[in-house]
Amino acid sequence: MEGSIIDKNKYILPQVVRCYDVDSRMRMRPSAFMDYAQEMAYQAAEAMGFGYEAMIKGGKAWVLSRLNFVFDRAPVWGEEVLLQTWHKGPSGPFYVRDFKVTDESGAKELIRGTSSWVIMDVEKRTMVRTSDLVALVDPASHRAEDAIVQNAQRLMLPKGAGLTLAGTHTVGYSDIDIQKHTNNARYVLWAMNCIDCDLLGDHPFKELTINFNHETKAGDVVELWTLRDGLSFWIEGKNNGNQVFCVKVNLYE
Repeated sequence: MEGSIIDKNKYILPQVVRCYDVDSRMRMRPSAFMDYAQEMAYQAAEAMGFGYEAMIKGGKAWVLSRLNFVFDRAPVWGEEVLLQTWHKGPSGPFYVRDFKVTDESGAKELIRGTSSWVIMDVEKRTMVRTSDLVALVDPASHRAEDAIVQNAQRLMLPKGAGLTLAGTHTVGYSDIDIQKHTNNARYVLWAMNCIDCDLLGDHPFKELTINFNHETKAGDVVELWTLRDGLSFWIEGKNNGNQVFCVKVNLYE
């Protein structure tokens, strides 16, 4: 990507926060960061030889499984920032990729994130073991730096949680990605839309963890179930009884 650099396996891209990335208070939306993170992940992997084109030739694709990110301060409309990403290699069944958004100088951290990915056999729709991919994902491309020390966790709804149906969403044209299923950032968008706008205005977004459990495609109807505990929110997406995704959102006091 034009303007990007790779420094010791870290992919860095200058970016100006656009008007369509922010909310009514001019603060970057969580779903906008998701858009940035996905694009950065694809671009960085492509630059290092294991991106979409290289994977799809072998009938494989990267699939995001878990993500956790924290807004220390939301970037605002017109602000110049640095988007940064690097991958840390395999961890169990996952490959781990971290992210940072900093101010223009790189000195001040604004957003920190960590993500866990699996590699899927596109035809069989099954996971490929990380041990089978050493030749493709060169260990020399790993970077031992933590944006967030702990990997994104598996979410479990609180026992006995009484969730409330907030609404449904029918997957349509604007939700579908190049793999012909729902783009991951759309789930974050749907989840945030389950939280009251005025509340989000008064209590800025702090942290989000999301697990992606089942894919959805055009025409699928996703039920959105919610649970509030103070300034923490759980949002579960379900289709035909299956948990599609699960999100936990925390807001600042």
